[in-house]
Amino acid sequence: MKQYVHGYSKRENTRLFDQATTLTNLLHHDTRYPAGSRVLEAGCGVGAQTVALAANSPQAHFTSIDISPISLAQAQLRVEKAHLTNVSFQQADIFDPPFPADCFDHIFLCFVLEHLPEPERALAYLRTCLKPGGTLTVIEGDHGSTFFYPESVAGQQTIDCLVQAQAQVGGNALIGRQLFPLLTQAGWHQVAVSPRVVYVDAGRPDLVEGFTKNTFIAMVEGVKEQALALGLIDSATWDQGVRDLYRTTEPDGIFYYTFFKAVGVK
Repeated sequence: MKQYVHGYSKRENTRLFDQATTLTNLLHHDTRYPAGSRVLEAGCGVGAQTVALAANSPQAHFTSIDISPISLAQAQLRVEKAHLTNVSFQQADIFDPPFPADCFDHIFLCFVLEHLPEPERALAYLRTCLKPGGTLTVIEGDHGSTFFYPESVAGQQTIDCLVQAQAQVGGNALIGRQLFPLLTQAGWHQVAVSPRVVYVDAGRPDLVEGFTKNTFIAMVEGVKEQALALGLIDSATWDQGVRDLYRTTEPDGIFYYTFFKAVGVK
């Protein structure tokens, strides 16, 4: 991974935690592993998804890896705070996993492939660690699936800046829609993809705060300096666009986004 486009700030860590807390049921309710299973969580980051995974499958053992020692330390604290004992952490590179062949029963990745310049190569490396018949679960967003009201050209431009900024560092913010061909072309079998829709209006105040404001708009705001430095937008348009995105959180506003969850078998 050339660069994590959202950065490693305290605010970004808070955003990741808000996102995981808000979306736990939507994304993870159907991810449960049998007792005794060995599960590799590849790219665990600050452990935002780790807690939900480990809590859902208390008798499975998770090995959660990340390339950043700082993120791993924060993930460790988060797991300890949740009083979970079925997770071990290890610094490792997805493109060079330090595990023998066929040693895991399952592999899990969430919001990882979008940041990789060669996601298919990462899937190939990870596949070697999985036992025959084991499963791969991948969850990714797709910023092109965003719809909102009231409509705003400037608001859409700020979202487009996020997509373009991620592409500049080798990522793909539209990868959610590509999971089926990506996995099938990488040799996975029985690939099944399910869209997970987040629809937000004033009747869902928890999602207004937890998703629209604290997850999505916070993510967009985090790339302002990059967008301006790259010449993707001017400052006035950016500020107007962000104001218009916040406008969707008012009583007559709506916000819509789709995540994609794919499961494949080795």
